[in-house]
Amino acid sequence: MNISSIKQRFGIIGNSKLLDRAIDIACQVAPTDISVLISGESGSGKEAFPQIIHHLSKRKHNPYIAVNCGAIPEGTIDSELFGHEKGSFTGAHDARKGYFEEVNGGTIFLDEVSELPLLTQVRLLRVLESGEFIKVGSSRVQKTDVRVIAATNVNLQEVVTAGKFREDLYYRLNTVPIWVPPLRERKEDIIMLFKKFSNDFSEKYKMPPLTLTPEAEKILLNYRWSGNVRQLKNLAEQICVIENNREINEQTLKKYLPYQTSSNLPVLLKDITSSSEGLNEREILYKVLFEMKRDITDMKKVIVQILQNSNFKNSLPEDNTKLIQKLYNEYNDSPESDDDQSNDEFEHQQDEGEIIGEYENTDSEYLEENLSLQKKEKDLILKALEKHSGKRKKAAQELGISERTLYRKIKEYGIQ
Repeated sequence: MNISSIKQRFGIIGNSKLLDRAIDIACQVAPTDISVLISGESGSGKEAFPQIIHHLSKRKHNPYIAVNCGAIPEGTIDSELFGHEKGSFTGAHDARKGYFEEVNGGTIFLDEVSELPLLTQVRLLRVLESGEFIKVGSSRVQKTDVRVIAATNVNLQEVVTAGKFREDLYYRLNTVPIWVPPLRERKEDIIMLFKKFSNDFSEKYKMPPLTLTPEAEKILLNYRWSGNVRQLKNLAEQICVIENNREINEQTLKKYLPYQTSSNLPVLLKDITSSSEGLNEREILYKVLFEMKRDITDMKKVIVQILQNSNFKNSLPEDNTKLIQKLYNEYNDSPESDDDQSNDEFEHQQDEGEIIGEYENTDSEYLEENLSLQKKEKDLILKALEKHSGKRKKAAQELGISERTLYRKIKEYGIQ
């Protein structure tokens, strides 16, 4: 069976090479009994691949079941998967077969496998390695012949590193990995998918079909689609039902697309907030300001170095030379510059005419604001040291600075 007929049979839409590659791997691994791990973002269409593998395998006439591991409570998941004996726990009035017993000879698809509790992971590993399992409340070992296909929308290696998923189980499941690409990496399929979904919903709700203007198509192509195909399908259904004007332009489309706040620019806030458990909003704000102050100091350093190495300063207006002098003085007075440049070097640069003009800071508001920020900085350092019982290394990690910088700050503020 070729890829086109598989797409038609399982309702897969798209001509992306990445998508075709994933389907091709699924077809090649289907005749075997090898465990498969399907990874991809939520809404990207992972649930179609275990069905492809099952229906192209020798188990196609035997049972197939999909289990969402994240939807089953931790206290009952062992019973759901492996069954239980009568009276094994409160409410177990009768013995019950689990999925691995019911689906003997068939295929089990474990969706969101990263949500499995650690004890359940041990049981699953035994099934994968020996085909053996024990019901809850029983001591009798039972055999089963089940093929396991797992899926996850998270980076399972990171979960393993965090100690929340067994490494041996990860490698046992990941015998053959299949990666389903997100919609933003299948740009050639976006318009085709939208038209297919909108036509289906127009027919379902007995409404005229939708058309897209070129500007609207451009917005669909450039949108990030964090919800992937599922989000695009929901968008098509909303517009199909609500809009009376069946020609969808740029303005209409923007009403239904959430504003994208994501960016490719580096952001400090994620790392700051992730290490700020127990801090209130004001303290987090101080921490952000603390980081901003350090970044501004680094920026001043770069500016001063550029200006020092340039030959055009003598031709600058007087106001600009005062600004250069101010930047240099502020940077040279900061603790971060202690190791970068000596006062003798600065005096030599003044003699050479590299930095000209004089600047005297008479802005009392600036001084008060600077002193206030220093006080908040000191308070934040004290709080971090107190939280970690005076351990500078952990306090520095909490503050997002190096241990050396923290030591200098402690000395600067006279903290005991």
